[in-house]
Amino acid sequence: MSEQNTTSRRKFLQTTAAIGGGLVIGFHLPAFAKQVRNIGVPAAENFAPNAFVRIGKDNMITVIVNHSEMGQGAYTSLPMIIADELDADWNNVKFEAAPVDPVYNHPGFGMQGTGGSTSTWVEWDRFRNAGATGRYLLLAAAAQTWNVDPSTLRTEKGFVIHSPSGRKISYGELVDKAATITAPKEVKLKDAKDYKLIGKPIKRLDTPEKIDGSGIFGMDVKIPGVLTAVIARAPVFGGKVKSFNGDKAKAIPGVKEVVQIDRGIAVVANGFWPAKLGRDALEMVWDEGPLSTLDTKAQTKQYADLAKQTGAVAKKEGDVSTAKDKAVKKFDVVYDLPYLAHAPMEPLNCVADVKADSCEIWVGTQFQTVDAMTAAGITGLKPNQVKLHTTLLGGGFGRRAVLDAHFVSEAVQVSKAIKSPVKVVWTREDDIRGGYYRPRAYHTISAGLDAAGKPLYWEHNIVCQSFAVGTPLEAMMVQNGVDGTAVEGASEIPYHVPNKHVEWNMAPNGVPTLWWRSVGSSHTAFVVEGFIDELAKAAGKDPFEYRRMLMDKHPRQKKVLEYVATKAGWKNPLPAGRGKGIAVHESFGSVVAMVAEVSIAKNNLKVHKVTVAVDCGQVVNPDTIKAQMEGCVVFGLTAALYGEISFENGKVKQRNFHDYKMLRMNEMPLVDVHIMDSKEKMGGVGEPGVPPVAPAVMNALFTLTGKRVRNLPLQPEDLKRKV
Repeated sequence: MSEQNTTSRRKFLQTTAAIGGGLVIGFHLPAFAKQVRNIGVPAAENFAPNAFVRIGKDNMITVIVNHSEMGQGAYTSLPMIIADELDADWNNVKFEAAPVDPVYNHPGFGMQGTGGSTSTWVEWDRFRNAGATGRYLLLAAAAQTWNVDPSTLRTEKGFVIHSPSGRKISYGELVDKAATITAPKEVKLKDAKDYKLIGKPIKRLDTPEKIDGSGIFGMDVKIPGVLTAVIARAPVFGGKVKSFNGDKAKAIPGVKEVVQIDRGIAVVANGFWPAKLGRDALEMVWDEGPLSTLDTKAQTKQYADLAKQTGAVAKKEGDVSTAKDKAVKKFDVVYDLPYLAHAPMEPLNCVADVKADSCEIWVGTQFQTVDAMTAAGITGLKPNQVKLHTTLLGGGFGRRAVLDAHFVSEAVQVSKAIKSPVKVVWTREDDIRGGYYRPRAYHTISAGLDAAGKPLYWEHNIVCQSFAVGTPLEAMMVQNGVDGTAVEGASEIPYHVPNKHVEWNMAPNGVPTLWWRSVGSSHTAFVVEGFIDELAKAAGKDPFEYRRMLMDKHPRQKKVLEYVATKAGWKNPLPAGRGKGIAVHESFGSVVAMVAEVSIAKNNLKVHKVTVAVDCGQVVNPDTIKAQMEGCVVFGLTAALYGEISFENGKVKQRNFHDYKMLRMNEMPLVDVHIMDSKEKMGGVGEPGVPPVAPAVMNALFTLTGKRVRNLPLQPEDLKRKV
């Protein structure tokens, strides 16, 4: 990590937020109080930064949301939690993106950020307490106003009502009085039976502004005097500028400046098109570095050789060696999955305005703290002189949660150099070739069956890069030499196998990799669920019944599997020419099972229907869950059918959506989502629906062709029937 990224966390967290107007409801948590004391924030400043809800005299309820909205519904689900406990009128509820401040830190991450399908469940307790605290203060204020016993009061849709007399007073009329009352350390929370919003389908608060165009994404930001920059970056990862000549770029009408920054050469102009043409005109000489010979085919052999070596042990149960001698049937197969780009519909961008005494940033980001810290390091400003505005995100999937904040640092560096506000825009080609991919993953997996067809042993070796090793994440994510993200979904499987051995071999780093929607489970689920299907076939068992037979020690997964089979009519015959496949996977605290129905027509795979069952614990907004499952199917199908980043002579071969394809509307299957009633702890939703997609589809394809697809994306020869 560069020097500019090492601004101390303690120094950064000294920044505070100014939240004014009306009644500010806060809540006290010992961990946060200790944090504030440790960083030396004056006691007088403690109340406002702890706020998550603001009540105005106009009766409007503003929920300050500390998680980014990138389509997953955070700007609705989180306000629902507070509004329900507050007994607010939902028609008077709105949201506001939180400023960067330690009180808005993710409780698990220790910084402000969005990811890991955590936004709703991680804030469940905090936001309920925030709403309940507000309700307590309003009741107390009404009791003082009317000089009545608080027990005679109730709240309903933004009013406090005196039950004996029927008098009522709006929340807005009580804010001044409520602001003078001290909040208790503990408040009573609602019983689930009394929820009026939680668990109900609620229309999203951010939909209207996205329909009428008033919603501001990063690409929409316009401030006075802003220029546009497009950056020439090395064509090979790790490459550096050897020399350049910007004269021809400067000759393009509209080009203002050409400046060198850490990651390349920035062409600054009065609009995107002249900046882009100016970049095209640059005369560049690159030192391409050690990855200039990187080739996907050669990498395959490298990974295959690594898979033969002893790796770090992620799971060991029983004695695989002894079990091998007892197996009646043995299987050894290889699965190979490529690098994948995140490819959000809105390419990366950032607006920065660096002045002598301030730095202001507008960006769609998943890592506010990291971005602001980075800006402070680049500018030399104090953390409280850096102000970051979180815009709407046109997709993220992990791409906007980068540890080096590179797309923010570029804008800050350019603005600092030219002494003007600037918007750095990535083209689609920049985005596809820009790195931070889902790591390529090479799996060797073997198993043996007894005479009854049950697995006796399971041996699994995974080769892939680690984006945690060598970063501040290593201490948390790498244990006993194993990167947990590399083996998640493989080190723990829902099937009973008495002898298991799972290893991980770290592939050489160089290609920038990072979390991609569902992270390790994006590849491990495909392997595990594909391989268990192979074993079912070898055992002469129905794929659903075989899984079910092996899941007695995992009742939650078994229940979801049975539920999806029922909803999909698993035992019912399909029309001629159709096949169906099943898969189930647990990730991010939720279990999702899918049944896919497919056919082959004119040498193309057609996915007709995907039936989804999801157990994510407590449900806040079922509409959000349904939408996320549908989105996961789109995302997972896109990767399975088309997703691949490959290299030749060190360079990424893919450029745009013509050769890094997205699923088209006419390819979209019917998605039938079923949300299970569950007493389990709330889990995630945005990512858990991705892992079962590819295995369910490819298992269905097997029923039509008799061929196992072990390499993705799908190839034309995979659609030909096995002879």
